[in-house]
Amino acid sequence: MSTAFENHTIYQIPHDQRHGRIRDLFAVWFSTNLTLLTVVTGTLGTDLFGLSLPLAMLAIVLGNLVGGVVMALHAAQGPMLGVPQMVQSRGQFGSFGAMPIICLVVLMYIGFVASNFVVGGEALYTALPATGRTRAILLIALLSFVPCCMGYRIIHAWSKVVTWVAGSVILYCLWLGCTALPPGTMVDMHGSVAGFCSTFTAAALWQIAYAPYVSDSSRYLPANESGSRAAFLTTYAGSVTGTVLPMILGGMIGLLAHGAPVATVMARLAGAWATPVLVVLSLSIALGNAMSLYGGALSAITVIQTFMPDWRAALRERTLVTLLLVGAALAMGLGMADSFLKSYAAFLDLLMAVMVPWTAINLADYYLLRRGRYDIPSFFRQDGGVYGYCNLPALWAYAIGVAVELPFMQNGFHSGFLARALHGVDISWAVGLPVTTWLYVRAAPHRNRD
Repeated sequence: MSTAFENHTIYQIPHDQRHGRIRDLFAVWFSTNLTLLTVVTGTLGTDLFGLSLPLAMLAIVLGNLVGGVVMALHAAQGPMLGVPQMVQSRGQFGSFGAMPIICLVVLMYIGFVASNFVVGGEALYTALPATGRTRAILLIALLSFVPCCMGYRIIHAWSKVVTWVAGSVILYCLWLGCTALPPGTMVDMHGSVAGFCSTFTAAALWQIAYAPYVSDSSRYLPANESGSRAAFLTTYAGSVTGTVLPMILGGMIGLLAHGAPVATVMARLAGAWATPVLVVLSLSIALGNAMSLYGGALSAITVIQTFMPDWRAALRERTLVTLLLVGAALAMGLGMADSFLKSYAAFLDLLMAVMVPWTAINLADYYLLRRGRYDIPSFFRQDGGVYGYCNLPALWAYAIGVAVELPFMQNGFHSGFLARALHGVDISWAVGLPVTTWLYVRAAPHRNRD
């Protein structure tokens, strides 16, 4: 098999094969966020939450800066451990204790991919009506599937191209948006505290959503302290910058949309350049999808390996699992269309909320208790090795962390009484992180401590 294809899956990357470069992480996480879905998220501040553009921009920047810290702390784990993020979760929850969380993560990946299929396909159909809506979605799916199967090297190579091409398009659209804004827009400061907090939360959760798979990209880097620090900084800078720019563009579009779809407004802004702008942003969404499919395949393989510890997945198995994930995402995207995007977006909000206690436990265990020292072979034993089948303190801390969040949650499926008292602002993640961290550190058995 050509070296262009990655043969490694969930197992530790040998030190003599750590060919990754620190600077590549900036391009990976900058380019991954240059999508129409990021732009759509940015419209929430000015459109749904009623903020002026300056206040929406401030909330977007602050939310990404805060959420990016959590995300990048996970990225720093990759070089030291050399395994995918969800495999490492066995060190906190045990081999079977980690299973429900990993399954939730796989479901989250499928939802992200399906949403991107529909958003990217609709934009491509708007730019090139001759493709047809279904064929446009299938093309996005194909462009997501191929680089994911080829693996690490091709994803990194593609990210460099997307960084320059899609980055230039976003900057061009930002300039067009500035010229189209009504006079006085940048001195208007209307808005509410609830709207500001909701926009801040949406931006922060965008970053935190990468926590389950951000170290999948950094695990090829050399295993040393300087590499971990550099992984944190480059991942943080790339992801925050790559998200803030399109979200600010979305804030501008939210003021100009007046109910029109984002793709339609962008086409109107771009004028004669509408087709290439929409085509570039539609196709660049495939890179973010490839990252989600890549992480989803590794997580699904982790689930299978739990029950089949002697099974060793390679390229063929990873390709088959990826194909199954693409099929599931296509079935959701094509079968439910617009109604799917609305209902499943609320479900994804709920899934991300229940992932917050996981990220608190993972970071507390890695940085406060074990300080990065784990028995890697135990991750792949069915009995969990030194970590056992289930780590009850972690599971209790996780369950209580979710329970503490419930009163503060606000989404399409659940409205907590404290969220209603806060005028619909969902701060469950901001409550869940510190509470779960404190509970886990207090409850963790002494054998887990440094």
